Amino acid sequence: MKTKQIAGAVVAMVVFNAAGAAELKVLSAGALEPGMKAAVAEFQKASGHAVKITFNTAPQIRKRITDGEVHDVVVAPPAVIDEFAKAGKLGQDRANVGRVGMGVAVRRGAPVPDISSPEALKKSVLDAESLVFNRASSGIYLENLLKKMGVYDQVEKKTTRYDDAAAVTEHVLKGKGREIGFAPITEILLHRDRGLRLVGPLPAEVQNYTSYAAGVMTGAPSGSAAQDFVRYLGTPAAKATFTAAGIE
Repeated sequence: MKTKQIAGAVVAMVVFNAAGAAELKVLSAGALEPGMKAAVAEFQKASGHAVKITFNTAPQIRKRITDGEVHDVVVAPPAVIDEFAKAGKLGQDRANVGRVGMGVAVRRGAPVPDISSPEALKKSVLDAESLVFNRASSGIYLENLLKKMGVYDQVEKKTTRYDDAAAVTEHVLKGKGREIGFAPITEILLHRDRGLRLVGPLPAEVQNYTSYAAGVMTGAPSGSAAQDFVRYLGTPAAKATFTAAGIE
């Protein structure tokens, strides 16, 4: 049986008890976008349910849910999911989706920095004409890493920060000179066809992974369909889809 047929069969088993087609609203962390879009497509095809998915950073997700927005499923770092569960906004149904590491990106044709070790990364950061990263959790980690390396004060003036990784990749695509971008690996891979090059992940010694989990909101409008979707995200078929998109 082909991989897609297996995936479809697994999804069909997961949603077998779903009563009628529903429309799900999903609020997800943006770092998962390529994998989530592919997983949603498979789920919709096999279940008959429609899924409308919105992507945001973890801080934006926290604000939206805290402000009272209602979705069927929320996909965010486990700490955020736990916070919502303690506040009674999420039920017990949840699935671990995976984790995403931080990568280094340059535009096609630009000089490729050496990031083979922490010391090489440090030298490349100092030699770069400019740096670009976000203000979300991955960007906060990078800022602290640069401080630990003792170079943050030297590179701060040539650094541009954005609210999310999508804006980082857009900046790098339109950049010039020896510019280095830092973003979740999934976000970089999403723009390979447009001319963005993944130099590689951060060196293992200083790599930072952000994990993600999915939970069903209390009183989810779609009812059992939301539970079906979360259960699907934990299946081997979904995991294979995520792995192909750079989600470990």
